[in-house]
Amino acid sequence: MNLPNETRAGRSTEHYIFALGTYKLLAFTIGTIGVFGFCNNVFVIILYCRFKRLRTPTNLLLVNISLSDLLVSVIGINFTFASCVKGGWIWSQSTCIWDGFSNSLFGIVSIMTLAALAYERYIRVVHAQVVDFPWAWRAIAHIWLYSLAWTGAPLLGWNRYTLEIHRLGCSLDWTSKDPNDASFILFFLLACFFVPVGVMIYCYGNILYTVQRLRSLQDLQTVQIIKILRYEKKVAVMFLLMITCFLVCWTPYAVVSMMEAFGRKSMVSPTLAIIPSFFAKSSTAYNPLIYVFMSRKFRRCLLQLLCSRISWLQRNLKERPLAPIERPIRPIVVSSTCSSTKARPKKRVTFNSSSIVFIITGDDFQHLDVTSKAGNSTQFNVIQVRPL
Repeated sequence: MNLPNETRAGRSTEHYIFALGTYKLLAFTIGTIGVFGFCNNVFVIILYCRFKRLRTPTNLLLVNISLSDLLVSVIGINFTFASCVKGGWIWSQSTCIWDGFSNSLFGIVSIMTLAALAYERYIRVVHAQVVDFPWAWRAIAHIWLYSLAWTGAPLLGWNRYTLEIHRLGCSLDWTSKDPNDASFILFFLLACFFVPVGVMIYCYGNILYTVQRLRSLQDLQTVQIIKILRYEKKVAVMFLLMITCFLVCWTPYAVVSMMEAFGRKSMVSPTLAIIPSFFAKSSTAYNPLIYVFMSRKFRRCLLQLLCSRISWLQRNLKERPLAPIERPIRPIVVSSTCSSTKARPKKRVTFNSSSIVFIITGDDFQHLDVTSKAGNSTQFNVIQVRPL
């Protein structure tokens, strides 16, 4: 396959697979996905780096997904966007190989990280084991090495990266009927799609079963247990929603790829191929939205990041003491009168919401209105102490 010659020949005859209006619509769609994916994932990474309370092993796995989605938005979508603008693939063969390799790599990293998150929830809820940062870092390293192994195999001759049927992006050679290429497609789909999906189904099935069993035990229905169950269920639902959306986006692409690999070549048209491809790329934009809308910590940190001025005003108002006229001082402790020493000063302790006031008088105890400004001949000293 001589990709540059085919591209020049196609462009010289002005042969387009889709109508010009369709190319514009595709360019707008993929451009919007790229912009939203870039902005949303950058926000997640910034929040994780800035706020210490978000730095947990579980959130480190979420950041790994955001990093892979961000790289897709920066690297994988640009070539397809330019091809949509120009009406066909305009890049060289080496660029096509890089485009197919990078998109496959980052996609496998995302799905394997989701499988790792499902396993982390499983051992936490079912086996009551909490993972630490060394476990999370080892999991991320294994995920990237595993993904590199499968996406690097076509570079070594086991299958190859080539233009897809819609000629707007590159991927594995799904249509090759060579036994060597077909064997790679079979093992690739099994190891990088069906196995992680099976892990997710097994883990979340056991999580839901365990939560239902705990809810049915009346002896464990304490306030603390109920709060823990609610939190674990909410986190599990968030990850389950992420996995569901990911599968909804990637399953059509996997089905179309299997139709190309194991069916007849005429079964898949360019129109049928381009929709699942763009739908799969849209998965880069929605994961951060799930974090923000379903995680209270992420919501609060995002609001604090975007509304730092409002937070500053709230802190100032909270630290400012209330005026005495709004909260009158009320006496709560009165010292008893000592009969042996009449000249001994009397002490009164009063307080309000912002300070403690010690009032020391020099004569016999009598009714004292601390809010009055004049008209009282009693001599007294006022000491006001503000709490730390």
